[in-house]
Amino acid sequence: MLAVLLLASVIGLSAADTPAHCLYEDVRGTWTFYETERLGDASISCDSLGPIVHVKNFTLTFPDTATDEQGNAGTWTLIYNQGFEVNINQRSYFAFSYYEGDWSSVTSYCDQTFNGWSRDTTVRNWSCFYANKTTEVPPRTVKKTAPKDTSQPYRNDPTLVEKINTMQSSWRAKEYPELEKYTVGEVQRRGGSVWPDVHSRPAPASATEEQKARVSLLPDSFDWRDVDGVSYVSPVRDQGGCGSCYAFASMANLESQVRIATQNQRQDVFSTQDVVSCSVLAQGCEGGFDYLIAGRYAQDQGVVSEDCNTYTGGDDPCITDSSCARTYVSDYRHVGGYYGACNEELMLEALVTTGPISISFMVYDDFYNYDSGIYHHTGLKNEFNPFEITNHVVLVVGYGTEETTGEKYWIVKNSWGDTWGENGFFRIRRGTDEASFESMAVQVTIIP
Repeated sequence: MLAVLLLASVIGLSAADTPAHCLYEDVRGTWTFYETERLGDASISCDSLGPIVHVKNFTLTFPDTATDEQGNAGTWTLIYNQGFEVNINQRSYFAFSYYEGDWSSVTSYCDQTFNGWSRDTTVRNWSCFYANKTTEVPPRTVKKTAPKDTSQPYRNDPTLVEKINTMQSSWRAKEYPELEKYTVGEVQRRGGSVWPDVHSRPAPASATEEQKARVSLLPDSFDWRDVDGVSYVSPVRDQGGCGSCYAFASMANLESQVRIATQNQRQDVFSTQDVVSCSVLAQGCEGGFDYLIAGRYAQDQGVVSEDCNTYTGGDDPCITDSSCARTYVSDYRHVGGYYGACNEELMLEALVTTGPISISFMVYDDFYNYDSGIYHHTGLKNEFNPFEITNHVVLVVGYGTEETTGEKYWIVKNSWGDTWGENGFFRIRRGTDEASFESMAVQVTIIP
C-alpha cells in the first residue's frame, strides 16, 4: 500500500524539493491510475483516498506521448526528478514520485506515486489518484554522510574572490558583507542548497533547421527592461534565507506577463508568501518548481497580490484571505513542450515572442560572489537523459553579445536584492548550457 502524502490543502523544486530521484527511463512505460469520483473542487484534500471508481492504464512513450487503452493520445512530462504530469482525455494528472526516508538516507520507488490530483481542462471536477507502473523499477537508495554543521555564521572568502578574478576575465567577483547576516545553511538555501556530485549530464535538445531559421529572424539583442524605452520587468526582490527562489521567479514571470498583456496598465507584485505557505505543490522554504507554481498552481488556484500575504521569509501558516482577488494562467509548458526538449533557440524564440521565461540552473560556490560580466562554469554531456542537476530558479529577461569578445549571454533577474550583481541582475554565457541553464525553461500564458 502506498503511504499517504500528508498535505495541508490543495491551495496549495531549487533547494531541497523532495528527496525522490526518478529519471526518464524509470517513468517511461505503462501505468495504472487509480482514481476517486470526480466530484471535488479546487479545495480538495488528497490526504487520503475515497473509493476508487476509475481505473485507467496510460502508456508513456518517447518523447512525450501518452496513450490510453483505446488508443486516445495525450502528452506527458517529467517534473525534473520529482514526479510527472499526464494530460489526456481532457484531464490533467499530477503526482509526486514515491519515496521513503529523508535527505540523509532515501529510497526512491519510481514505479509508484504518492496520492496526486486530477481535474479536467476547465479546472473543475477534481479527484484524487495514485498510480503504479505495470513493470517493476528497482528501488534506488542513496545514503549520505552526516552533513556538515551549517548553523555557523557565513563568512566571505577573499581568497576565493581573488582566485576567480585572477584565473579568468569574463566576469568579476567580489565579497558581499551583507551575506554575513545569514548562517551557512541560509546562504545555501538562497542558492538552492548543495547537491551531490554529478559526473555527467546531457546536452540540450538539438536545434532543428526550422528552429534555427526562425531564430535567425530575431533581433541580435533584446531586453524586456527596455522595449522602445519601456520596461515590462517588475522590481528585483530579495528572498532572504528561505529557499523560495522558485516562488520569486514564478511570480516575476507572471508579473511580467501581466505587464505585457496590459501594456503596463497593471503592474502587480504577486505574493511569494502565499506560494511558500499555501501551496502543496512545493515544499515551502525547502524548494519547489516554477513549472508547478507559475504553471499548475497559477492555473488551479490563482495567485494573489503581495499585500494579501506579505513575504516573511519563513514557513509560516497559510493566512491568505479567500476573498483576495486571484490572477490565473490559461496555459503553461516547458519550453519545447516537455522536460528534455529545451535548447537555446527555443528559449530565444519564447523570450522574444511571449515574454520573460523562468529557468532553473545550478548555483556553484563561485556564483555567490558574482559582481559583473558574463558568468560561466564547466559541465559534461551524455546520452539522452533529460535530467540535469539544478538548484536555483531565476527569470530570463533578455539576451545579447559582448561587443569586444563576441561572447553570447543571457540577461537574468535574480532574487537576491538589487545590491547583488548588476543591480540584481546577472549575465551568463549563452549557447553552451552553462550550469544547466538551457535545460528547463518555463513559459506561461496569463489571463489579465
